[in-house]
Amino acid sequence: MTTSWKQAAILLWRALRLRCPNSGGGPIFESWLRMRPRCPVCGLRLERGEQGYQVGAYMFNIVASELAFALIFLGILIATWPSPPWDLLLYGGAVLMVVAPFLFYPFSKTLFLAFDLIFRPAKEEDFR
Repeated sequence: MTTSWKQAAILLWRALRLRCPNSGGGPIFESWLRMRPRCPVCGLRLERGEQGYQVGAYMFNIVASELAFALIFLGILIATWPSPPWDLLLYGGAVLMVVAPFLFYPFSKTLFLAFDLIFRPAKEEDFR
């Protein structure tokens, strides 16, 4: 791996701020669900061009949504034991599993791009 821990932390921090992980430039989203094709500052292609690239971002989204559900479910369960609000957990959990992927979507795209840049730093062809 050619990226240091400090550089990796910077890439991930920029991604959490919904900025280009490479340059910190932005905005890189035209709307909540639509990412621009390139960073307006450095010109990095935000979809790195490989077939199936978006599957990684979808995986980040699903994992984050499921972790959020599990943590909230367990937190409520532990806080209200021995008589947890089962109806709230059932219906609230269902709503959370529908809403969370939508809310986390742009973060999953930028975090996956940062993760990808950590292991495969940008090359000249990523800017063409």
